[in-house]
Amino acid sequence: MRLTSAIRAPRRAPLLQVAKSAIATVAAWLVAGWLIQGPPPVFAAIAALLVVQPSLNQSFAKAIERSVGVIVGVAIASGLGMVFGDATWVVLVAIIVALIVAWAARVTAGTANQVAISAVLVLALGATTPDYALDRILETIIGAIIGMVVHIVMVPPVAVTPAHEAVDRVGEELARSLERLADALTAQQTRPQIEELMLTARLLRPMVVDADEAIATARDSLSLNPRARRYRRELDTVEKLLAVFSPVVTQTIGMTRAVYDHYDASLATEPAVQAIADQLRRAAHDIRLDLRRTPRAGGAEPTVTTTIPALTAPLQLTAPSATNWIVVGSMMEDLRRIHDQLSEENP
Repeated sequence: MRLTSAIRAPRRAPLLQVAKSAIATVAAWLVAGWLIQGPPPVFAAIAALLVVQPSLNQSFAKAIERSVGVIVGVAIASGLGMVFGDATWVVLVAIIVALIVAWAARVTAGTANQVAISAVLVLALGATTPDYALDRILETIIGAIIGMVVHIVMVPPVAVTPAHEAVDRVGEELARSLERLADALTAQQTRPQIEELMLTARLLRPMVVDADEAIATARDSLSLNPRARRYRRELDTVEKLLAVFSPVVTQTIGMTRAVYDHYDASLATEPAVQAIADQLRRAAHDIRLDLRRTPRAGGAEPTVTTTIPALTAPLQLTAPSATNWIVVGSMMEDLRRIHDQLSEENP
């Protein structure tokens, strides 16, 4: 299982991505072979294959990385070949020199590897004449350009929908966590039930991380994308909504932790706790209201009983018992912060 997880991605790449890579590679091979006579256009095909990335921004960066790496690698290989000939040991020297040059220039790891690979390919597959080196550089540039053109023509992907869905999941699970906490406060719980409540609440944190990563991926997919203007406002709205939910996640976990650490069966009979539970359900309603107000990426809308924010009624508490004042005080402070956060979103 460990070996499988090391070589398999969490999800398949879109079939369109596979088609783009195949078309770009074949086109680069045919065009470079037609324009540049000589050995098979391996450099062009490899460049096109590497340039077609999930987003245009990544493709542009890969095109630059690939082109610079090939130019430097070919120059190193040609220089060493003309001075020392085509002996086998020259290939090893070329690798070492290429890595040292890349390190000295502080280039990225991908560019450094490309410098070394290009030097090896030039020495292993071809001559070391200036004409041969120039042809390989031109091949690479042709392949990179074709890869970019194919990527642009075949509708660059926009990853806003996955980001929107990820934030929707955070909001819905956050609302459910608040409701579960409210239910736990109004009915006696066993220790295993309290532990399950705590473990479930902690799952919110990785969901927020996943949503943040999805937004970053979506933002990257819009860079240099001709369709970016249509989606940028939606992504800004989704990012703003996650910024509202993230502190509430922290407070919700904190409240759950307070109950976990100081739970007592008498909590369910405290009037103050009953009032707090009501506020938690109101907060869950307002979170779903925020989701409903945001243009949805697809799927059913969250269930809300009214379109009016519910977390507005004043909260009046009687003094809790000496046994429960710590947990009540802790939850009140977290609830105040949740109120302030959601009130800013629902003025």
